[in-house]
Amino acid sequence: MSTLCFKTDIKAPVAQKRALKDTRHGIERVDEYAWLRADNWQEVFKDTSVLDADIRSHLEAENAYSAALMSDTKELQEALFGEMKGRIKEDDESVPAPHGPYCYGSSFVTGGQQPRFYQVERNKPDGNRRIVLDGDREAEGKDYFRLAGAGHSNDHKRLIWSYDDKGSEYFTLRVRDLNTLKDLDDQLEDTAGGGAWDAAGTGLFYSKMDANHRPSKVFYHRMGTPQSEDKLIYEEADAGFFMGVGGTRLDDYIIIDIHDHETSELLLIPADDPAAAPQIVAARQKGVEYSLEEGGDVWFILTNAGGAKDFKIMSAPVHQPGQDNWTEVVAHTPGTLILSVSAYKNHLTWLERHEGLPRIAIMDRQSGDIHHISFDEKAYSLGLSGSYEYDTDTIRFSYSSMATPSQVFDYNMVSRERVLLKTQEVPSGHDISKYRTERLMVPSHDGALVPVSLVMPAEAKCDGTNPVLLYGYGSYGITIPASFNTNCLSLVDRGFIYAIAHIRGGKDKGFAWYEDGKRETKTNTFKDFVEVARYLTAEKYAAPGKIVAQGGSAGGMLMGAVVNIAPDAFGGIIAEVPFVDVLNTMLDDTLPLTPPEWPEWGNPITSKADYANIASYSPYDNVDAQDYPPVLAISGLTDPRVTYWEPTKWVARLRDKKTGESPVLLKTNMGAGHGGASGRFSRLEEIAYSYAFAIKVAAQ
Repeated sequence: MSTLCFKTDIKAPVAQKRALKDTRHGIERVDEYAWLRADNWQEVFKDTSVLDADIRSHLEAENAYSAALMSDTKELQEALFGEMKGRIKEDDESVPAPHGPYCYGSSFVTGGQQPRFYQVERNKPDGNRRIVLDGDREAEGKDYFRLAGAGHSNDHKRLIWSYDDKGSEYFTLRVRDLNTLKDLDDQLEDTAGGGAWDAAGTGLFYSKMDANHRPSKVFYHRMGTPQSEDKLIYEEADAGFFMGVGGTRLDDYIIIDIHDHETSELLLIPADDPAAAPQIVAARQKGVEYSLEEGGDVWFILTNAGGAKDFKIMSAPVHQPGQDNWTEVVAHTPGTLILSVSAYKNHLTWLERHEGLPRIAIMDRQSGDIHHISFDEKAYSLGLSGSYEYDTDTIRFSYSSMATPSQVFDYNMVSRERVLLKTQEVPSGHDISKYRTERLMVPSHDGALVPVSLVMPAEAKCDGTNPVLLYGYGSYGITIPASFNTNCLSLVDRGFIYAIAHIRGGKDKGFAWYEDGKRETKTNTFKDFVEVARYLTAEKYAAPGKIVAQGGSAGGMLMGAVVNIAPDAFGGIIAEVPFVDVLNTMLDDTLPLTPPEWPEWGNPITSKADYANIASYSPYDNVDAQDYPPVLAISGLTDPRVTYWEPTKWVARLRDKKTGESPVLLKTNMGAGHGGASGRFSRLEEIAYSYAFAIKVAAQ
């Protein structure tokens, strides 16, 4: 590591300043780099060749600068990539899931970038896999290709599948005949991905993106007809709501799901009557969320209605789902957050988070008896995948920890027997005794205890010599699980401690943990992360100046905020697709995600208080003349979630205002969006780049 250094004789690009003044609520702001936002951004998402020449030239200059400063890590990147690839079983496959006469699963071939979806006879689960969709074949000749998934029809005759070949998340939907394995003529453009069949299999429901990249309309497509003749089923007039469409396990209903980050409304259409008008289950009420799970003659409703902050489970007759008919099945228990619900003929299951850790609850629908599936490790991750089938006593779940590879189990809800189906194979080898995991509770600025999950070399000592990669997110109530991550082992094997800060803004400690890190309390998220960094240094988990912080998307906003607040707490910053121009984005209601995001951040267009609150922490607006550590920002040109110009502007302003000699790098993927490069190995190359930056920072 000692041979790595940032060259100071390479000149960084300097973005032109073209001042644009904006006055809101009597407050004037000047944005010198607003010109980096392409006026034709909607067109760029579909065709990058129409990007303004000045903007393209600047992005290419930034890429060249980053490449020059990272040139001495080329061998390191190759080594990291090789290690990470070596931990992937290249010809891996999922455990096939039963459904009627068949089982369905996915697999990869050696050297393959994309998944293949297969079908196998149920009574011959180890028999020949019939490949029904080959992702590598579909990706041939495309610079970018991402499958949104594939779903078979209930009669096993057809397959709905969709793909994005630009990174802009406009998905093309196709239908494949499972007998001939040929795609039908039906081709639906600009969809949100996925669809739901009517009961007869003669047509399907799907949602379509509008010009501002919002899924605002649900259509019904009758097979064999052109998309132009599709029937509009529902149009959402409020740009502040997301919308999706799907089916139920019993295939009896189509559900139109309308929601923002705090309010939901569901509409039902009988699957055997696609022409029926959608029926509202419960009209939207601000702050009230609910979801439906069909359970035969009843609906099960997961909701926070009536002050159930951590959610409760209700039921209603299947033909009378309105809120007046809801009755309680599982009461609200403060501090035990119910995350999801699945219903089967004889059982009701749900995934909950109790005392900061996940567990699976199972109720016998006849007796009402409840038991739990739990584990003994201090920090772990659970996933409940359930079953395609309704009349079954068997569910499937996955388990892992930061040191334990993922395991897949079938669980009999009657006998309570667990059957291990698969353990994640690490071809290059994984010796669990080489690693140690810990879980800390770090006091924040106001006394709140922030959970921190760590994995480190077994022999690591808290002697103030360890470099640390500290990961965080902290928004939208998303919980970052303490799961097995083969990639980070490349850092741990080089002496790093890999840590996850479960900061406020997520639901790691219940719904209140989320509420205490959004809107007016958003700065708790940043303060939590800074306090974790300072604690790790003070308690000698980390060497002084050797904490490299990493976050993506809203976690990238976290990176921008904490480096403004406490640049001395970090040795380096990795901000991937970072949401750093928060105020400008929340003021631009033409952008895809702005109106739906107002419940999370506030609406600065209508509220002066929201404007002032966002302005107080928005990373781009708070860049100051101070000594920043090295910063790496990564973005995607066709990203519809965090537009490319956010990190581009942020980097330009950082370079202009900062003191000191630490470099600021911007790497823009010119042919990808929010998720980075497509394909499992191409993505590893990007991770290797970020990790090489972290190692280089730690070597300074």
